[in-house]
Amino acid sequence: MKKELRRLSLVSLLGFFALTSCSRDTITPDNGGGGGSVTVKAENDFVWKGLNSWYYWQKNDNKPNYLDDNFKNSTEYANYLNSRPTDKLFYDLLYQYLTIDRFSWIENNGVIQEKALVSLNASTKSSGLNYSIFRIDDTGGLIGLVNYIIPGSPADQQGIKRGDAITMINGSKLNVSNYGSLQNDTYTITVEKATRDDKNLIVLSNARNVSLSKVDIDENPVAYYKMYTMGGKNIGYLVYNGFKADFNGELNDAFAKMKQDNITELILDLRYNGGGSVETAVALGEMITGQTNKPYVSLIFNSKHTNQNETWTMKSTVPLYAKGNTRVPINDGVPINTLGNIKKVHFLTTKGTASASELTIDALRAYIDVFTIGETTYGKFVGSITLYDSPNNDYTSYDNRNKSHNWTMQPIVFGYWNSRNDQHPPNGAGISPDYAMDASTYFGRIKDFGDTSDPALAKALEQISGQKPLAKMLSASIGKVSLTLPSESRMTFIGSNKTLTPFGTDAHINNFEKKK
Repeated sequence: MKKELRRLSLVSLLGFFALTSCSRDTITPDNGGGGGSVTVKAENDFVWKGLNSWYYWQKNDNKPNYLDDNFKNSTEYANYLNSRPTDKLFYDLLYQYLTIDRFSWIENNGVIQEKALVSLNASTKSSGLNYSIFRIDDTGGLIGLVNYIIPGSPADQQGIKRGDAITMINGSKLNVSNYGSLQNDTYTITVEKATRDDKNLIVLSNARNVSLSKVDIDENPVAYYKMYTMGGKNIGYLVYNGFKADFNGELNDAFAKMKQDNITELILDLRYNGGGSVETAVALGEMITGQTNKPYVSLIFNSKHTNQNETWTMKSTVPLYAKGNTRVPINDGVPINTLGNIKKVHFLTTKGTASASELTIDALRAYIDVFTIGETTYGKFVGSITLYDSPNNDYTSYDNRNKSHNWTMQPIVFGYWNSRNDQHPPNGAGISPDYAMDASTYFGRIKDFGDTSDPALAKALEQISGQKPLAKMLSASIGKVSLTLPSESRMTFIGSNKTLTPFGTDAHINNFEKKK
């Protein structure tokens, strides 16, 4: 079987439908039908059969024979497929869409392959602005929080800082109708400095308009590292914003620095990490635990693809890739720098902590103590591959796809479990924190990474050392106060720039070869 680059995201799945009496395009009714031949839309035939083969929930509690036993004859099949647009057919077939399956999706512009390669190869268009959106009232009013800025990006050049607030988009107050414009290639936002007053209310001031354009950026996810010496302990704090395989070397180097610093305690900040490479996630497990050749995570496909089921083990080496290309390693494996003496990891989480990040928290629990601080995570314990209209290759070949249309699918195709097969939270919930802290608490308090005015970091340091860190006092901004917001208890998380985009939260396999 030809090796194909495949993209797997932690999402959901369907199955494969085979009508042996039918051709791809023209169906002649079998003995149960009548009335002449019927032409089936090729793209709809692809949706049905591709899902029937691969979809994770191809059989489920509600429909044990889902997709395999729905039609009496080929005419009924053709009439059903022709009765609805391609995208509606796809979403109609998903298992409890937006409740159970929140992640599968389809596109008609042929760019899923491009997006998959972009995600795998790391370079993507961005203004460098990473943000979260919160609802602040009952009338649709929203506010954005700048989580961080990519160094050297357009947002960085415009002087936007971590902790700033986003209050307007293209001249209008941010609301439920226009916040999607933050995903545009060009846009103008109003940013303001956020502080707290003596009543602990959020105060916004120094408003200014900033115009941003997206450019190609290969973001280094190893964003920040610092050692704190407190209570006789060397505490390493690492901000890691994405499991990107072309930065495996930088992640490994960060652990080399931690070894040099004789780190005995680790705080891993995954608040803004939407996931990424499963291979990199497994390597991170080795870096933290040193448990070579031990099972880390198992990927389970539907009953038609049990030969794809696989358990990934922690290895002593990790491959390195050229920047922007994870299809071919430039080094098959360099020795992993491992701490080994770490007995407990403190994770910082938000509702945007997703997919491979959740895999990491879940898998590590089988080997060391884990303590989470922040919010319940996103809740994505499934993954996907890209499907193309290539029936001779079981819908997995981009090169052999039917070029008469541009439809491609990204359905959930596997679930994952740690080495103990621990059950996931029910009903699509994420991992609950051991110490709860709403992300909107950060408004008016956070500055640069590593500043102990960050409530979550301060709490982690206190948990480890028994000492409260000395935080810099937050003074009110000089300038006209534009708005005083209610306390964070009335703010509701809407999403982050990663959770609001299809490829923003994922767990993929760098080079997926379909097994025979």
